[in-house]
Amino acid sequence: MGSFSGLHLIALLVIVILVFGTKKLANMGSDIGKAVKGFKDGMKGEEDKPGVVVPPSQVADKTTIDVETKEKSKF
Repeated sequence: MGSFSGLHLIALLVIVILVFGTKKLANMGSDIGKAVKGFKDGMKGEEDKPGVVVPPSQVADKTTIDVETKEKSKF
């Protein structure tokens, strides 16, 4: 009674195609695929990507000194 059969799923698919149309469904599928690919590429670190060179200005230097700053009072 509460389970779906193959006939129910086919009827649902036909209704979705009639409502959205095949072109719009293909565009949505393409957009979702691009989004997933972009997400996967974003999850990869910069070091994992071949051919990507990190500029020297972004590389930590051993001569860098960390300091704390203090706010200057107006008085």
